Amino acid sequence: MNKTFRISNRVSQIPKSAIHEMTRLSKEVDDVAFLSWAKPTSGTPEHINEGAITAIRNGSVGGYSENAGLVSLRKAIVEKLKRDNDIEADISQILVTVGAIEGLSAAVMAIIDPGDEVLLFTPTYSTHIRQVVIASGKPVLIPTVEEEGFALDFDAIRKAISPKTKAIICCSPNNPTGTVFSEKELRELASLALQHNLMIVTDEAYEYFVFDGHQHFSIASIPEMKGHVISCYTFTKTYAMTGWRIGYLHADESLIPQITKAHIPFAICAPVVSQYAALAALEGPQDCVSEFRAHYLTARNLMCERLDDLDSVFAYYKPDGSYLMFPKILLEEGKDSMAFCKNLLKNGKVSTTPGIAFGPTGESHLRLSFCVPLDEINKAFDRIKALFV
Repeated sequence: MNKTFRISNRVSQIPKSAIHEMTRLSKEVDDVAFLSWAKPTSGTPEHINEGAITAIRNGSVGGYSENAGLVSLRKAIVEKLKRDNDIEADISQILVTVGAIEGLSAAVMAIIDPGDEVLLFTPTYSTHIRQVVIASGKPVLIPTVEEEGFALDFDAIRKAISPKTKAIICCSPNNPTGTVFSEKELRELASLALQHNLMIVTDEAYEYFVFDGHQHFSIASIPEMKGHVISCYTFTKTYAMTGWRIGYLHADESLIPQITKAHIPFAICAPVVSQYAALAALEGPQDCVSEFRAHYLTARNLMCERLDDLDSVFAYYKPDGSYLMFPKILLEEGKDSMAFCKNLLKNGKVSTTPGIAFGPTGESHLRLSFCVPLDEINKAFDRIKALFV
């Protein structure tokens, strides 16, 4: 008699992704207005495409690179970190990864033992929670203060630290809330990490998209944090390179060989053609980044205007960064964010992401993405208004 094969507990306990479920359902509806996908719709800039094409024509992409990535790319990353993040680095401290996601996963695998606790600030990107679970760690979810724009709650953070606490995962600008944690907050977080001998793993995917005078701050720029921070970055958001799957991380040179041990069975190396595209991105003109930022600011402001017109349906905090926002649903049916989003998709033809996908404190919210054309935002909100007002 055949027996059902048993999947590992660490994987089977992970719930189905609400984000990907909404994507699947959206494909079943015609003429959907998409506010659910956190990916740029502008297309990769042409000089980056040309960099990849040239590498292909030169016969440079048919084999593996070093596990850590092309030396030329790591050198360009070192220059970028010094220029834009105030981080003094060396290529021995750089690992090129398959997007920031694989870098984060390899970092967590390298530092977490079964049963170790990892602090995460909710609402948070659900993949960060899954990365801890797959490493057999225990995610400890600490709610941020929504009334203060989803600020860090340091009293709660201090209470959550236990002898089992090993690390903190911090995403700023935040996915899904768009909160930019201030330098003061991040320095206080770094101080706690040093006090309790913790590692901080940062997700800085939206580093270039901050608004209204806010500044992105990298914890790794604090000299005392050497050996206590793994900083993860991506080309995906900055250069509209979603499908290229290319990112990198920075850590102390003593950590890189250990993280690489996890990186190799996941990836061997990042796609070489994408590494050449990333090199072209860093060495080429940066006007595209400024243009993306300007568009996202305009789109954010438009989305806020449209939300203001629906103040009986949603309450929101204006995001300081990223291209995401996380309004609260004021209607009774909004208490179940998945059901709300499914209804909005079925009857309004608008695709959004349910807040429950970002941890328990995300319930009664939904994530909206404004990295889309302005007419897509207007189309979506015209339909939302027709459905609920």
